[in-house]
Amino acid sequence: MSTSSAIDRSTIDTFRNEGAAVLRGVVTEHELESLRSGIDDVVAHPSDRAKVASTDDDPGFFIEDFCTWRDRPAFGEFLRSTRLPAIAARLMGSERVVLYHDHVLVKEPRTRQRTPWHQDQPYYDVEGVQNVSFWIPVDPVSIGSSLELVAGTHVGPWLMPRSFLDRQARWFPEGSLADLPDIDARRHEFTIRSWSLEPGDAIAFHMLTVHGAPGVAGDGRRRVFSLRVLGDDMVYAPRDWVCSPDFGMVIPPGDDTRRVGESLDGEWFPELWPHNRLVDAT
Repeated sequence: MSTSSAIDRSTIDTFRNEGAAVLRGVVTEHELESLRSGIDDVVAHPSDRAKVASTDDDPGFFIEDFCTWRDRPAFGEFLRSTRLPAIAARLMGSERVVLYHDHVLVKEPRTRQRTPWHQDQPYYDVEGVQNVSFWIPVDPVSIGSSLELVAGTHVGPWLMPRSFLDRQARWFPEGSLADLPDIDARRHEFTIRSWSLEPGDAIAFHMLTVHGAPGVAGDGRRRVFSLRVLGDDMVYAPRDWVCSPDFGMVIPPGDDTRRVGESLDGEWFPELWPHNRLVDAT
């Protein structure tokens, strides 16, 4: 495992001030090959947690899958070698970094379906402020097909999470949280960050940062592996709604050792920094 966490102070400041930052050249070619192999295996053989997020009349295809790292040796190889947890520790100012979940997102060529603006935190069963999501493309991504993030929204408030296709408020009672503003109609009012990316680059963002993504124009695929990690102050906070991902579909009931108000740990949420438990287990 690489132990280098070289990252400049300006990147750390940008992440903490804006809730998002671009990281250049932080994933090696060998790691990219592992991710490509795992992603293509997910597309060919998705888990029962996978979701098709595009409509039948879309000329492309958008599929997501969650929590597949234990079933895909290629993802396990990536998690044992990547220096992203060490970078996350510096971005968060955390002594410890724990894996929360992995997320595969693939938009095939000519996919029209946009990923709507949203925050991730309301869908999750954890609380705290020290967290990082890494959006890691394994294909070149043009600025027109890249993740977009609204700077400063990581400080809150929570905004109403809605299902992506039918826009239903399935997690909180209607009206209990403010709705997202119409960002696309008022883009000039917001500071929106987006970057063209090459394989090896990544975007780091906070779980409360409002973000979305357009479809994919042209003949290129947009395969992304997203790694979501937790820092020192993040604790288990069970919800009254079904979270995404639904860990009830992931962890066998007898193996669920999570405790309310405590940090996640153990084989389902291994520490990745400073001691990579996946390396220790080999």
